[in-house]
Amino acid sequence: MNQLEQLKQFTTVVADTGDFQSIKAYTPRDATTNPSLILKAVQKPEYRPLLEQAVRDFPDLSTGDVIDRVLIAFGVEILKIIPGRVSTEIDARLSFDTEANVAKGRELIALYEAAGIGRERVLIKIASTWEGIRAAEILERDGIRCNMTLLFALPQAIACAEAGAQLISPFVGRIYDWYKKSTGIEYTGADDPGVQSVKRIYNYYRKFGYKTEVMGASFRNTSQILELAGCDLLTISPDLLQQMADTEAPVERKLANDAAGAVVEKVSIDEKTFRFMMNEDAMATEKLAEGIRAFCADSGKLKQIIAGMR
Repeated sequence: MNQLEQLKQFTTVVADTGDFQSIKAYTPRDATTNPSLILKAVQKPEYRPLLEQAVRDFPDLSTGDVIDRVLIAFGVEILKIIPGRVSTEIDARLSFDTEANVAKGRELIALYEAAGIGRERVLIKIASTWEGIRAAEILERDGIRCNMTLLFALPQAIACAEAGAQLISPFVGRIYDWYKKSTGIEYTGADDPGVQSVKRIYNYYRKFGYKTEVMGASFRNTSQILELAGCDLLTISPDLLQQMADTEAPVERKLANDAAGAVVEKVSIDEKTFRFMMNEDAMATEKLAEGIRAFCADSGKLKQIIAGMR
């Protein structure tokens, strides 16, 4: 078996793309999207009609609301290909507004249900700010499952689990990027700070019995993926999926279901503790802010495209 087939024995593989052909090629269970991936997709001729139809069908809606329809259109098409769930992201501009996140999450689910898609097949992606986590807590009580994104540190992971979030997406590659830039070191294998962060979170969840799923995300190379074999889920870009499909070297499970013996201490998280722990972590603070800005920027570019089509 190639590495991708071997990985699927230990871990649920998720496609990190809005490209339908890539999703068909690698047969993942789930798929994740974000504003950057959708922006990239709609600039391809084969996906332009989805954008054009949304602009044509909703001439009176704001550009932001048209983007929501485009996200839903992509999600519906993806769900025709995969057996599992699709993740759809809330506008990053709402990252510090609990009520707005809740309202938008409910609105997106209503749009999916109007399109005949059950809420059990959708994960609403929310930035892992304190406000976003509080929104997830409310949405989860409504039966709306959440994927907590832009997650870089243990306090975010603990707060998400205590809020009952369905899934978290710790960003391996962006953590690696920060430490590489900060230290000048090319980290590999188990020494990679992004890999270490996910392992720490995974072991913490297993140690204390949290049910929230851990999905490693934002990979820079296959070494990071292989070091996290055994993680609940891994969302992987098409180019790295292809590299694994082309390689037949053995894949060893690195994360085990039973981490009860992990040497970790329980942390009690309230808002003050969360904010202080994040403040003490320069990497997490910087990458969270940077990620929100980047998603906002790409949403803005998508709005410009839509405005130019009207």
